[in-house]
Amino acid sequence: MGKITLKHVNKSFGEVAVIPDINLTIEDGEFVVFVGPSGCGKSTLLRLIAGLEDVTAGQIDIDGLDATYLPPAKRGLAMVFQSYALYPHMTVRKNIAFPLKMAGLSEAEQEKKVQNAARILNLTNYLDRRPGQLSGGQRQRVAIGRAIVREPAAFLFDEPLSNLDAALRVSMRQEITELHQSLKTTMIYVTHDQVEAMTMADKIVVLNAGNIEQVGSPLELYHRPANLFVAGFIGSPKMNLIAGAEAAQHGATTIGVRPEHLDIGDGGPWRGVVGLTEHLGSDTFLKVVLDTGETITVRASGEVALRHGDRIALSPQAGKIHRFGADGKALA
Repeated sequence: MGKITLKHVNKSFGEVAVIPDINLTIEDGEFVVFVGPSGCGKSTLLRLIAGLEDVTAGQIDIDGLDATYLPPAKRGLAMVFQSYALYPHMTVRKNIAFPLKMAGLSEAEQEKKVQNAARILNLTNYLDRRPGQLSGGQRQRVAIGRAIVREPAAFLFDEPLSNLDAALRVSMRQEITELHQSLKTTMIYVTHDQVEAMTMADKIVVLNAGNIEQVGSPLELYHRPANLFVAGFIGSPKMNLIAGAEAAQHGATTIGVRPEHLDIGDGGPWRGVVGLTEHLGSDTFLKVVLDTGETITVRASGEVALRHGDRIALSPQAGKIHRFGADGKALA
């Protein structure tokens, strides 16, 4: 079991409130991603759950039990950090087995659990190597293996892929997602990369200045952002946001249209000039400076025969315009 509930959790460092007040429930077996810009409080929130930071106020329940003041070792959680934190002089086998040795398990039981973790993570052939003989992705898998053998109620990942190159990030993202499907254990994953959040999560928690802006599935956040912050943060490329007279025509202070929801055609009401073009084969991204002065992004399928300086007309697709009021909140 791995249900985690936060009730009016606050965290301050001196006079600075990093987490003003958060209520959140993470259900057993969910893959939940905390996402937001640097300094939004996502890693601090994870450390509060882990017990590595003390709460200033509020309560943290784990499986219905008050764990607010329990030490980290008593919470039944396992944390995987951005740095691998492996012992360089130990083999992979000994690194994975280390928490079991500290817990006093027999060597036979240690070996059984290590072999199981190695099988899950495709590390069986590397058990007798040392960390210095492994790639970055393999080292991260060893760190995850050390967490798996503890059989925790939940795994906590603090930006575990930040030190990897782009290709390894993609493959490790897939491996961690498959690991969740295999283990069915609660996982909380912190990242500033909204692409990671969109591709991995059952549920995303969008944080901004210590506050929860929205909680929902990736597609809920993508198609129904609750406010301007979420609209501008979730999505790659991000949503086009337009204010002024164009927004007023739609009864809003600001309107938003995603790049793929703009059609190119002679009769479109929005007109402008093509700037930068990015040809990716399957898609073409166009930066367009509208006659009203705003610069927007258009995503077109396949190759598009447009160049820098070309005049262009655009039409937002029906039903795809998001409206926001003066307070930044989405309008019905």
